[in-house]
Amino acid sequence: MKLAIGTAQFGLDYGIANRQGQIAPAEALAIIEYASRQGIDMLDTAVAYGDSEQRLGEVGVGDWQVVSKLPSLPEDCDDITHWVRLQVEGSKLRLKIEGLYGLLLHRPAELLESRGAELYLALQQVKRDGLVQKIGISIYDPSELDALIDRYAPDLVQAPLNVFDRRIQSSGWMSRLHGRGIEIHTRSVFLQGLLLVKSHQRPRQFAPWANMWTRFDDWLKLHGVTPLQACLGFPMSLREVSKVIVGVDSLAQLQQIVTAAGASVPPLTGSLASEDLDLINPSRWNALT
Repeated sequence: MKLAIGTAQFGLDYGIANRQGQIAPAEALAIIEYASRQGIDMLDTAVAYGDSEQRLGEVGVGDWQVVSKLPSLPEDCDDITHWVRLQVEGSKLRLKIEGLYGLLLHRPAELLESRGAELYLALQQVKRDGLVQKIGISIYDPSELDALIDRYAPDLVQAPLNVFDRRIQSSGWMSRLHGRGIEIHTRSVFLQGLLLVKSHQRPRQFAPWANMWTRFDDWLKLHGVTPLQACLGFPMSLREVSKVIVGVDSLAQLQQIVTAAGASVPPLTGSLASEDLDLINPSRWNALT
């Protein structure tokens, strides 16, 4: 199964369209059990996702492949290898698992800073020691790869990809990564839920992109496709993508996602893509008025 479960909502009140808040323990268990029955076998989490790892450990994810992400390296860290090992061991302890499938840097630019080479060696060491299967980076913009890939060799790259944000594909990096045998996971498939919000419920700060929303709504009507089907069908159809990470707020939402993921969706038009960072990068949304 190409779907993977993003678990930010397990540890945080996360997502612009999230009306449920942090997922309750019983609901988290129901989500994990249902996902497993559907053949979903990978979870994406991070040390920075509140108590997500702790929650997952309480639910029981010993049979799952888990990808986690390191926080930023502390400025006063004297022994990077020891620090990385402590982070991994802490994740294993909280998750109650034998090892991680993937360990990613949340801020890959650290590799280009003064201690970057040492940090990379530390990642390689925990991989050699069998604590993780794959090491890699989580990027926000494909341009981050320009200076990194020729100096370092990640096993795994996680990148945003959705109906509006197709930069990893249009930049050529998707095919280049795939050609090098680097595993690709995509996230932000719903753009934090914004792409699923009904037209009359979209927050007013996104009104400047009214033409984009109109084109999207018209395309959906023309093809008889739901927003959920469109958001999932696009990345699921790409052979270069190994996993499509989906965040969920409830069991009912996951059930809808699994059903929609099997729908046939026509190719997207280029007019639906945008490179306007104020729209496609959620970290900029707080500045919108």
